[in-house]
Amino acid sequence: MRFYVRKRRQAPAIIIVALVDILIVLLIYLMVTTTFKQQPALKLALPESSQAQKTGAKENAPLVVSIDPKGNLRFGPKSKPVTVDDLKKELVSAVAEKPDVKIAISADTSAPFGQIIKVMDAAKEAGIKLVNAFTKEPGKS
Repeated sequence: MRFYVRKRRQAPAIIIVALVDILIVLLIYLMVTTTFKQQPALKLALPESSQAQKTGAKENAPLVVSIDPKGNLRFGPKSKPVTVDDLKKELVSAVAEKPDVKIAISADTSAPFGQIIKVMDAAKEAGIKLVNAFTKEPGKS
């Protein structure tokens, strides 16, 4: 009987530099393709609506007026505190820049209804034709 002597093979070498390059490329790809959810500045308990809809990404973003449970008004993406008179001035200047601007009211469920009406009146006086309200679907938190 003749036995074959097997030569020992070297263990395959793992090139760490190539793996690091691939991981960096994957990380960059994931960072670029991930969408980030914009967090609101105020934590509000939105009212429920059976007709609640998510706004599309291709739509023009409306100007947001937030009303907290105490009735304080905040305007814009940075939630700048405003009074009703200041809000009217801001809305008039926004309509002067862009005539087809939309406004969205984000009011807490316990916000005074009178404040919501004041915001709607300010929007009408500024010439804004479309006023919406943020709501949530029933059963969602």
